Amino acid sequence: MAMIVSAGDATELDLPGRVSREIVSGARGSSAVTLRWVEIPVESDGGPGRGHHSHPDCEECIHVLSGAGLFCTEEGERPLRPGDTVLVPPGERHHTRNVGREPLELLCFFPVAELGAGECGGRR
Repeated sequence: MAMIVSAGDATELDLPGRVSREIVSGARGSSAVTLRWVEIPVESDGGPGRGHHSHPDCEECIHVLSGAGLFCTEEGERPLRPGDTVLVPPGERHHTRNVGREPLELLCFFPVAELGAGECGGRR
């Protein structure tokens, strides 16, 4: 049976440098999907930056809902705007920065039910 998850039912995660809410995952009954809504705040002068991370065992698909950002890898940076989607291959070190004047809102999809330690790089 199909499941509907209301915005208020998403689980807030304690992840550095962003607000992240897990909408769907194995904890909610999914057998193969994790979906998160992420908001990266406007950067402040001297604020702590987020470092690269990776997901060694799975892809990540990032869709930009609103705001302006940069997708950063060890090879360089690419601009992001609403409607853009990034497909990150397994193991690629990356992070996303807000370079705009409003929060950067993203949907992040992983093709696994759980992002626990050892599976898809952990909760980073």
